[in-house]
Order: sequence, then C-alpha cells, then structure tokens
Amino acid sequence: MKKFDLFKTAQLIVTMILSVICMSQVLLNPAVSQKIATDSDMRLLCIMLWLVLGISFLFIFVDFTLYARQKKDFADLITTVTSDPLSRMANRFSVDSNIEQYDKNGIPEHFSCMMFCLTNIQKINFQYGRDDGNRVIQDFSMIMSLASRNLCFVGKNGGNRYLALFDEGSDEKIRLFESRIDAKIREYNADPDNRIIKYAYGTHPRVKVPQLISIS
Repeated sequence: MKKFDLFKTAQLIVTMILSVICMSQVLLNPAVSQKIATDSDMRLLCIMLWLVLGISFLFIFVDFTLYARQKKDFADLITTVTSDPLSRMANRFSVDSNIEQYDKNGIPEHFSCMMFCLTNIQKINFQYGRDDGNRVIQDFSMIMSLASRNLCFVGKNGGNRYLALFDEGSDEKIRLFESRIDAKIREYNADPDNRIIKYAYGTHPRVKVPQLISIS
C-alpha cells in the first residue's frame, strides 16, 4: 500500500507539472494564444489535451479516495481481528500472536507472565444482569490497559481471563504492575455506583508453577 501511495503521489505531481507547463505556454506565449484563437484544429487539439488532463486528475482523485477507503477498511479489519469486541483490548488472537514470537525468537532471559481472572463476574451477571457484568469487564479491561503502560503487553485471553507478558519481568516491574492494579481497583471499588470487582492472579516466571493470589 505504501508503494501504491508513493506511485499515485508521483503521478499527481507529474500531471500537475504538465498542466502548469501547458497553461503557461497558452497564457504567456502570445503566438500560441493567437494560433489557438485562429486555428480550429489547434483549438480542438488543446481542448482534447485539457480533457485528458482533467480526466487524469479525476482518476487520480478517485484512486486516492478508494485507496483511503481501502486503508480504513483494512485498519477496521485488523481491529476486528485483533481486538475483543466488548473490552476493545487485545483479544485471544493477539495474545497467541505475541506468544508465537517466542517460538520464533526464543524466550527472553527475564521473561515473566501473569494470569488474571475476574472471580465474581458470574455472581454480578446473576444478581444484577449481564449489562452490569459487561460494564465490569470493560472497566477492568481499562484498568489493566492503564496499569500496563510502559511495563508489559496485556490481552484478554477469553471470557473473564487476562494475560500479561513481560519481556523484562523484573521483580520491580511486576510489583509496580500489581500496585497499579491494586490502587485502581481499590479506587474503583470505593465508588458506590460501581459493582465490586474481585479478581485473582498468578505469576509465572518462565517455568515455575504460578502461585494463585486472590484479591477481594
């Protein structure tokens, strides 16, 4: 697509330069202007030339319009494929794609991952309805996304489960991530208009068995 964009831009520039040259010859050269005014064949030739240039501009404009629409449709398709429709965060496909890179490039020396699970989402759905449950999922997803900035990749691993991947999973980064989430959840749960979020998570430094920690 980038090559096509460059090609069409170059085509537009060349067409504009030729148009300016032709118009300058007509407007700035009295002999040419006189010839066009008195010679019907020359006038017809100029009209045909201007029609060709005008049609070229039209086709280039249509190409740019279709190209812009195609880019938008492609971006929308990528968003649809890689994003969870409810939370708008990375979905299972994106999570799997990120994991696959470790098969190709190897697992970093300080790689770590964390699994998260909303533990009371079924209770919220049952007591308050699925709309409230969906809102809790959206809010928790936003909290996860905000807490992960400059630290790790986070994605929704299906249902009420989330995965965080650390290429450089130092203890400091993991503790910072945990503290960010804890602070935001406490702030969220303190609002009486929100449903209480309860979640659990476990850390997985390389091949160690994760320890499950419940947070209420």
